Amino acid sequence: MPDKPQPSRQDQLRAKPGRKAAENAAPSSVQVLDRSLKLLDLVASSDGAALTDLSDQSGMAPSTVHRLLTSLANHGMVTHDAETGAWIIGLKAFEIGNAFLRFRKLGTISRPFLKQLMEHSGETANIGIEDGGDVVFISQVESHAPMRAFFRPGRRGPIHASGIGKAILSTWDNAGIERLLSPRPLTGFTEKTRDTLSKLLADIETIRSRGWSIDDEEHTLGMRCLAAPIFNEYGEAIAGISVSGPAVRLPDETLAALGPVVKAAADGVTRAMGGRVAAELQGKIGS
Repeated sequence: MPDKPQPSRQDQLRAKPGRKAAENAAPSSVQVLDRSLKLLDLVASSDGAALTDLSDQSGMAPSTVHRLLTSLANHGMVTHDAETGAWIIGLKAFEIGNAFLRFRKLGTISRPFLKQLMEHSGETANIGIEDGGDVVFISQVESHAPMRAFFRPGRRGPIHASGIGKAILSTWDNAGIERLLSPRPLTGFTEKTRDTLSKLLADIETIRSRGWSIDDEEHTLGMRCLAAPIFNEYGEAIAGISVSGPAVRLPDETLAALGPVVKAAADGVTRAMGGRVAAELQGKIGS
């Protein structure tokens, strides 16, 4: 039986559009995500790319490229220059990349402050950020004590039952706090949790006047925490620094003594990052 003839190079090139169409038929969500990220990378690596160039570089049909770019543009990840016809990186992609750099910088810069806090207090020192109404812990220096607080980096916690969370909320106005928390239940973890908006807002007022927050066994019985906010160059709270430990080692008089120390550490991180300590925000927050 004779061998099946092989297609010529010219035939292969002619078949390429059909191959693209077949490859791109009914893609799964994972495929769509992979292709979108590939396009985003191509756009980011150029000073402006035409749709046909992106199609050639990605190996995807122009219609598929256009559909994915349109979706990315709807999320602000890319934008289309109507004059040149080029696709360029969008503002949202810049914000996401800038956030990574900011928090990588925060983790590095805050390290000596965390160590000083841990050595001064004898308790675990933490850095956390707000994300989607939660607190996410990004760095920690653990106490040397056998019984100590521990928060794995990346762990999320409820913003209303967290020292760092309440410290960050205290820099928002009441309307902003209500917009975030009104649609969701405030879970009561212990009998001390501020599990209603009125209780939380009353506590927030105290935090604003004092300058630091206290988690008084509101998430975990037997554990207390105090925290203060860290600000960026616009005077916006982007994170918080805290010390946490067993309530037996953090009585009221110890918290009162440590509060200014934690606030000073937070202000130190703010200045080290080129941020602005928000003393001038006094009077601009509240109802």
